[in-house]
Amino acid sequence: MSAARRLPITQVDAFADRAFTGNPAAVMPLEEWLDDATLQAIAAENNLAETAFLVPDESDEADYELRWFTPTLEVALCGHATLASGHVLLSAAQWRSEMRFRTRKAGILQVRRDGDDEGYRMKLPAYRAEAKPLSEIARAMGGDVVETLWHEGGYALIVYHGAEEVRALAPDLAALSEGDVLYIATAPGADDPSGADVVSRAFAPGAGIPEDPVTGSAHSVLTPYWTTRLGRDAFAAYQASARGGHLGCRLDGDMVELTGTCVTTLVGDFLL
Repeated sequence: MSAARRLPITQVDAFADRAFTGNPAAVMPLEEWLDDATLQAIAAENNLAETAFLVPDESDEADYELRWFTPTLEVALCGHATLASGHVLLSAAQWRSEMRFRTRKAGILQVRRDGDDEGYRMKLPAYRAEAKPLSEIARAMGGDVVETLWHEGGYALIVYHGAEEVRALAPDLAALSEGDVLYIATAPGADDPSGADVVSRAFAPGAGIPEDPVTGSAHSVLTPYWTTRLGRDAFAAYQASARGGHLGCRLDGDMVELTGTCVTTLVGDFLL
């Protein structure tokens, strides 16, 4: 029997200032792409919201190619696993100030150092959702919905009056499980214990993620919406999952800049 192939793996809590908070992601740098079925099987074995796979980029556009897989499918954009990937690579290359990633559907993404070694600034595309009646989704989400918006990338934005309503939601996940849609519940953060300007929660049952702890891609949608509503280009956000996580959000033209910290929790080898 041949020896198992060893693939490096690092698990990172992204948008976290201590272990067991934020959103865990697995980061796996590869020398070359494995077949898609193997990548998907590894992500299912890791059983985290996302596993990020990286291969050195052969173009002048970026440092690495980047792909993300949930336990059930490949996604077009994942913010927290991009932040985790930047953290892993920049921790190993202390002389570098930034890493650039070429993705298949989200363009070129960037993670830069922000102050101390665990703080980063990440640029993702800005997704501007448009008002649209989503009565079935609103009913499945529950609560007293103020308005609903939709972005064609598969993002449903459901707005509520206050953070306490968002925290109290118990969506009918079975009714929301068809298709790869991210359902984002949000409200102003006034009087919320997090101290944030904006509070949210995110659900993706169709992608095998009942509730995502802290979702970078959700803030690609939230940032254009809330900067317009608040009348300023930046705000503090908190995703009120059981693990919870803080993000800084700023609109920069057709991109959003998110700030956050990361904590490495596991370093080892995946035996294939």
